Amino acid sequence: MSQTGSDEFELYDLRVEVIETGKPFVMHAKPGDTFDVIGGRIVFPPGREASFSLYAMLAVLPFIPAKQRPTHPNDWMTTDTEIASPDPHCGARLRITRLGKRRLRHADYSAVPL
Repeated sequence: MSQTGSDEFELYDLRVEVIETGKPFVMHAKPGDTFDVIGGRIVFPPGREASFSLYAMLAVLPFIPAKQRPTHPNDWMTTDTEIASPDPHCGARLRITRLGKRRLRHADYSAVPL
């Protein structure tokens, strides 16, 4: 356990949404396609095809852990929300939106004792 006696911490749940920029799409995604990040899981909306461009996922995944954590209001990780498609010929962008905070437990995500 930590010095406070609790192993709890908070992360933001996130929504990643494909948005239109007026340029043609090359990746296999449509404006409005989404997935959520809840704790350490990627969750696709129920009733929707669980399909997302691998390259789009690879572009956005490095930002997910930082976006889940609280940041200073002036930090670019707080203010900048759009990630460009890795294909320079594709007009799609991925918007990361912070949803509510979720309280998690260290023991549920790590076998390393505090």
